[in-house]
Amino acid sequence: MTQRRRRFGSNAFELGIFSCNVQNGMSKLKEVLWPSTWQQNLELARAAEEAGLEFLLPLGQWRGTRGLAAESDDEGGAYETLTWASGLLAATTRIAVFGTVHVAYFNPVVAAKQCITAHHIGSGRFGLNVVSGNHTPGMFGVPAQEHDAAYDYTEEWVTIVKRIWNERVPFDYNGRYFNLKEVLSKPRPYGDQAPMLISAGHSHRGRAFAMEHADALFTAITEMRNAREEVSTARANSPGGERVPVYSSSHLVCRPTRKEADEYYHYLVHELGDWDDMDALLARWLRDRTLPIADIDRLKERIISGMGTFLALGSYDDVAETYRQLHEAGLDGVAVGMIDYADQFERLRDEVLPRLERMGLRAPARVAVA
Repeated sequence: MTQRRRRFGSNAFELGIFSCNVQNGMSKLKEVLWPSTWQQNLELARAAEEAGLEFLLPLGQWRGTRGLAAESDDEGGAYETLTWASGLLAATTRIAVFGTVHVAYFNPVVAAKQCITAHHIGSGRFGLNVVSGNHTPGMFGVPAQEHDAAYDYTEEWVTIVKRIWNERVPFDYNGRYFNLKEVLSKPRPYGDQAPMLISAGHSHRGRAFAMEHADALFTAITEMRNAREEVSTARANSPGGERVPVYSSSHLVCRPTRKEADEYYHYLVHELGDWDDMDALLARWLRDRTLPIADIDRLKERIISGMGTFLALGSYDDVAETYRQLHEAGLDGVAVGMIDYADQFERLRDEVLPRLERMGLRAPARVAVA
């Protein structure tokens, strides 16, 4: 069964929508710009598919951490991602949709069957995003894990899930964390091809895990000047010199001119931004990360606007050029987070995508999704 080292499509630079399942998406604001209703998610998914984007990637969010303390720090909520993905897969025909699973909270046998159910709903378009982090252990009654131990656990978890997807007879599994007997699950993966598996990793161990076990790595790119080095460092972990697809997460703020984009960004960050408890939030964000952002105030702004991800800011020409440079640095694509998805997606679709097509980085949607 083929299950490793796949890309989403044939475009040189691939694009997906990130974190639209969460109220306000990527941002930490005092006001709600993206309520993230089911109808909004559904309309955005269909529009992204029609525009030729390759994937939808949700944020696994069990409890809020980015603002709106008046709502008990839940930010208005976030949709659980496996059921979210299943609903969107049933309502679309071409775009890939991921579920994001914190492995500490999911039994691998149950999760494997849930994933295959979604895989059949989407006729093979479902993918699994594996997360090793465990930041709300008290809610689930599970112990917190040290960074490397969490990846040891995830390696066993993923090994079990892959065996369930691949093996046709019952098997036993005896490991450090799991002791399972007579494991078997049906139906088989749709088309006898396992769901695409991705993992986000920023540390050396996290990147190495993705390179060994996943189809693709999502890693942090903080500044354009570091992009080539970050991608090269990530790929240094590739087993046997194999070229593993590498993507990054980002957030988008674009307007017709750079001046307008800068003014809108300032408004979002400094007038709408929720700066309460920023020092504590910054400490949590930096946990397990060693990222080269020397300007701490700028990093705080990035957390407000987009959870610390790479910022694509500027005019439509600026953003297209930013994506071109990221492609030149070695990235296969980005997951694009937004602040107001309804507004920013239209700008991405109507202004940025045509520029990327003219650059030769993407084919028109009717060709890309054929």
